[in-house]
Amino acid sequence: MTRVERTVLVMLAMFLTLSLLMLLRLFYLQNTLSVPGGGGTYIEGSVGEMLPLNPWFVNGNDVSRDIVSLVFAGLLRYDPQSNKIVDNLATVRASDDNRIYTATLKPGILWHDSTKERPHPVSADDVVFTFKTIQQPNFPNPILQQNFRGVDIEKLDDRTVRFRLSKPYSFFTSNLTLGLVPKSAFEGIPVSKLDQTLDFGFHPIGAGPYSFLNLLQTDFSTEVTLKRFQQSGMPENKIERIVFRVFPDYSALLTDIMNLNGVRLVPRNEKGQPTLPRHFRALPYTLPQYVGLFFNLDREIPADRGVRLGLQLATNKQALVDEIHETEIVDSPLLEIDLGNWKYQFDETAAKGAFFDSSWNMPEKIRLQRLLEQRETNRVGPLGSLPNIALLGSGASLTVTGSLSGLRFPVFVNGIRIQTGARLPDGTVRALSGSWMVKLQAGNGQSGSLKLGMNIVRLTNAKDDVQDTAFIERIADAKKFALASQEQQLVDLFLASKKLPENDPNRITVQDLYMENGYLRRKTPPDPPHTRVNSKGKRLVLNLLTSNKPETYPRVAEAIKRQWEAVGVGVRVDVASSKKEFGDRLLSRNYDVVLFGQSLLDNLDSYPYWHSSQIQERTDAKKMRLDAFNLSQYTSFEADTLLARIRETSIPSSRAKALQELNELLKKDIPAIALYSPLYIYAHDDSVQGMTLGKLSLHADHFAHIDDWYVTTRRQFLPGKSWFSFFGWFIRLIRSL
Repeated sequence: MTRVERTVLVMLAMFLTLSLLMLLRLFYLQNTLSVPGGGGTYIEGSVGEMLPLNPWFVNGNDVSRDIVSLVFAGLLRYDPQSNKIVDNLATVRASDDNRIYTATLKPGILWHDSTKERPHPVSADDVVFTFKTIQQPNFPNPILQQNFRGVDIEKLDDRTVRFRLSKPYSFFTSNLTLGLVPKSAFEGIPVSKLDQTLDFGFHPIGAGPYSFLNLLQTDFSTEVTLKRFQQSGMPENKIERIVFRVFPDYSALLTDIMNLNGVRLVPRNEKGQPTLPRHFRALPYTLPQYVGLFFNLDREIPADRGVRLGLQLATNKQALVDEIHETEIVDSPLLEIDLGNWKYQFDETAAKGAFFDSSWNMPEKIRLQRLLEQRETNRVGPLGSLPNIALLGSGASLTVTGSLSGLRFPVFVNGIRIQTGARLPDGTVRALSGSWMVKLQAGNGQSGSLKLGMNIVRLTNAKDDVQDTAFIERIADAKKFALASQEQQLVDLFLASKKLPENDPNRITVQDLYMENGYLRRKTPPDPPHTRVNSKGKRLVLNLLTSNKPETYPRVAEAIKRQWEAVGVGVRVDVASSKKEFGDRLLSRNYDVVLFGQSLLDNLDSYPYWHSSQIQERTDAKKMRLDAFNLSQYTSFEADTLLARIRETSIPSSRAKALQELNELLKKDIPAIALYSPLYIYAHDDSVQGMTLGKLSLHADHFAHIDDWYVTTRRQFLPGKSWFSFFGWFIRLIRSL
C-alpha cells in the first residue's frame, strides 16, 4: 500500500471506531435511565453556635439539634410526609385507653461504637436508662423532665419496655421520638452533671443513620463530619458523608458558599428575597409555630378585657406581615383550627368603640363629659346665671347676680354675704330690683376668691347648707380665653348636632374633637392621637417586652406601637439586650405584654401554653419554674377542662369538638393576640437530589427522609435491556432511516 492509501485506511478506521462509539453511547442513553447513586458528600452551612451533641440538652439550640437528629434515633420518629409519628428503632403499641405504651426494639439495632468483634446492641436497658434518668429530681433539664412526670417505665425483656401513664395522654408518642443514649457511656456520672459530659457531647455515640466521625475547629467555622451507618432493617442511606459547617454569622458563611451544598435558615433582604447565589434553590416552609402578643393578666391594665379587645381590633396583621415580608397570618393559638370565620378582624373604629367598655377614655371624651356635666350643673338653680368661663386678671372681680325668689336671709356665695334690699317680715329679702349681687375677687386661694383654673362656686345659707353649686373657669390670659370661648362654642355645636341623623356630615362626635393646650377644638388629619386616661388621670401606657433576636421582633414591636398609639394606647417598647435578660424577664413575668413565639411541635399540643398549671408562681423568686410556659398567666377552669380532654381523648371527633370550644373561649377571653407563623427558607444547589420537605415540625425534620437524598447518580438499563440488546436496537435504527 502506498503512503496515501495507508493514511486513508487509518482515517477510515478512526471514523468507523468513532461512529461505533457514538452508536454505543446513543444506545446506552436510550436504553438506560439515571438513578440515585451511592457515596458522595453533602456539606451544609448554618449560622449559630454548636453546643454538645446530647439529645437530652439540645432543645434550645437548633444547630446542634440538626446534627443530633442524624446521630441519634428514637423509638419513634416524626414523618413530615404523612404528618404522623411512625415506628423507628422500635414498634410501639398503645392501649385503648392511651395509658400503656409498649415498645419493642427491632432486632439487630446497634450503637455506633459497635465492631464485628464486639457488637454493642441497643437494649431495653438503654431505653429505660434514657427515660428514667430524665425523671430523676436533679436532672438538669426540667423542661424535658415535665414530659415524663407520672410515667412508670418498666423493662419487660431485653427488647421490650412498657410505659404506664397515670392518666390518658394521646400525645405521649411524641415524647418517644427523643434520641436514645447508651447507658454504658454515662456510668458513674452524677445525674446533676450530665449536661457537663463534654467528652460524650463532642464525640457522641448514637444509633442514628449517621455516626460521628470528627470535629474540626477553624478560624472561620466549626466543622462536624458524619459518616453513613447502616442499621439492620432500617432504610439504606445513599450519601456517604454529611458535613456541617457552623459559622458565627451569615457574612462568614457566604465567603464559603461555593463549597456548600445546602444552607439552613437563609436570611432575606429588605424585599423579602433570599440572599443566596442563583444556582441555589430556595425551599420556603413554615413550622407549627406562631408569633404572638401575650397579655400579662396579672397586671392591672392588661387585666381589663375591654383594653384587650380594643388592642386586638386595633392590630392590623396584614400591614404587619407586609412590612416584615411574612406570608402566613395566624388568628388563633390553636393551629389546627379552621379559621375561615375568625371573629376579630382589624377595625380601628370598632377598636375605639371597644374601649368604651373599659375604664380608659380619650382625654377629649373626658374633657367633653366634664364640660357637659358643668353645663348641666350651671343650667339650673339660683347660680344659673354664672358664666362657664371668665377673663379675670389679678385684682379684678366678677359680679354675680341672681334672683332672690325663695331664698332666706342671710345667703352667702363662697362665704361672701350677698348684697340685698330690705328685709321683709317673713324673713325673705328683696332688693329694689328683686335680685341679689355679690362680687367675687380674683385671687390665689384667699377665702371666697376665684383661683386660676376651675372653681366651684357654692351658694349656702346661714347654717352653711349648700343651696346650689356652679362651676366657673377663671382665665387670666387673653389667648387662653379665646381658646376657651371657642371650646364653649364647639360644645354648643355638639349639643345642637345631636338632633341630626347619625350619617349627617354636619354631626359632631367625640371623634371629631381634639384637645390642645387643655381645650377642645375641631380635629384635623395631622393631629396625632392622645393617650387614653382613666378617671384618676392615669395614662394608658403598656410596657411591651421583646427579644433582640430574631431581628424582626424589634421591628414588629415598633409597628405594633404605631398601630396601638393610633387608638390612644401608649406603648413603651423594651427590647432585651441579651438572651439571658429576656429569659429572666419572661421568667419573672416582668412585662405588660410580651412579643414572643410559641412552638406546638408535631402534636400541636397547646396544654403547656394555656393550662393554669403552667402559670408562674411569683411569691418566691427562688421557686420560679423554668417550665412555666403560660406567658399570659391565663387561668380558666373551663379552658383547663377542655385542654385536658384534648390531651386524653383518642377519638378525633371528640378532640375536634373540644378544640372548637376552646377556640371560642380564647376568642372571648383574649389572653393573647396571635400574629403570624414565621417563614423559613432552606436552600440547596443542583447537586442535591431527592429532597422533599413535607410538613416539618422542627428545622431538623428536613433530614427526616435523608435516605431519599443523593448527590451522585448512575445509569441503569431499563427492564429487559442489556448490552446484548445493542444488535437488535441497531437493526431497528437502520430500518427506521
